[in-house]
Amino acid sequence: MRYRPIDPELFRTNRENLKRRLLKNSVVVVNANDVLPTNADGSLPLVPNSDLFYLTGIDQEETILVLAPDADEEKHRELLFLRETNEQLATWEGRKLTKEQARKISGIERVHWLNEFRPIFHRLMCECEHVYLNSNEHPRAVIEVETRDARFVRDCLARYPLHDYQRLARLMAQLRIVKSPLEVAVIRQACELTARGFERVLKFVRPGITETEIEAELAHEFIRGGGGFAYTPIVASGENNCVLHYIQNDQVCRKGDLLLLDVGASYAHYRSDLTRTIPISGRFTRRQKQVYNAVLRVLRETIRRMVPGKLPKELQKDAEKLIEEELLQLGLLRPADIKKQDPEKPAFKKYFMHGVSHPLGLDVHDVGFTTQPMQPGWVLTCEPAIYVREEGFGIRLETDILITDSGNEDLLADVPIEADEIEELMHAGR
Repeated sequence: MRYRPIDPELFRTNRENLKRRLLKNSVVVVNANDVLPTNADGSLPLVPNSDLFYLTGIDQEETILVLAPDADEEKHRELLFLRETNEQLATWEGRKLTKEQARKISGIERVHWLNEFRPIFHRLMCECEHVYLNSNEHPRAVIEVETRDARFVRDCLARYPLHDYQRLARLMAQLRIVKSPLEVAVIRQACELTARGFERVLKFVRPGITETEIEAELAHEFIRGGGGFAYTPIVASGENNCVLHYIQNDQVCRKGDLLLLDVGASYAHYRSDLTRTIPISGRFTRRQKQVYNAVLRVLRETIRRMVPGKLPKELQKDAEKLIEEELLQLGLLRPADIKKQDPEKPAFKKYFMHGVSHPLGLDVHDVGFTTQPMQPGWVLTCEPAIYVREEGFGIRLETDILITDSGNEDLLADVPIEADEIEELMHAGR
């Protein structure tokens, strides 16, 4: 692993929290993700299953976790199954985890090779009444490829059709949205990497370089620090500012344009999520700074309203109202536009059309029930924006907020955000 080992107490605690939510006499199974193919004999790097990592800290392919807290045999109550290494595998891919290494990472004492899974699992199924199986239930997920978990669900239903099957995803969403202090500590490391990457870019950006070169500077900093990109980076100059999920990242940065950077580092599979918009020439124009400061005011006021008990949908409405007020001040909307608007298509949507916040953790759009009020321990983004297509630029600002009982904390507070400060740092870097 590139990252420093995580305290296994995190994973032990996560498993215990899950066990307390299970029905009596249950078994839980969580599978690793597949290694996905590309073309010819190629394959993509493994993307760890976030639920499996949350419960074990293991990010190796073909791993299986089994929890059966009420199993008759104590040795069957917490089990980890691993792909066994051999000389050919070691030659071509490198050695896989040993049992002892897996114990140290996960805190699970009973570690077996995969060939032992079927007989032990069959015994547990003969004992248990309820079976918790996993699936991707993120509301924005587009599922077109059958996953390892999905194949396992199909197999279990065929082999054991009379059990009571339960949805593990609902329990995992409840658990994962509230971050423990150990999780927050890892997210902070991802945020520190992100800050270093952004500061590097501030010194590097100037007219004539390409978006690709900027992405490379970020990659250098993130990888050197033991991390990587938390998601496909958005490095958008000029009119690309207004393309919400622009990832082409191949255009030349031109004098007078803005550069929108929606980039975040991951560390130990935990994510950060940052957006800043900076002037390629090192100075904002008067109009660019007007819009920039409008978005910054909305960001700060929205953060102030991110408190325990607040519903995310209420926060969204608050942010939209604040944006609407700023659009009026900027002359982008008139009172008459608002008065005659279709309530289903409000006028502000021309300039701000996306959500202002989402959970953050092991996934950049982390799981959790955002229909429920915010709670201490939630980590959420805050990302207002104003996109002025007719003027050829957009401004988005984003930071990561930890909800606490004693006041919210901006985990990216050290990253420059004031327009004047950004200009000063860019000038000093040149």
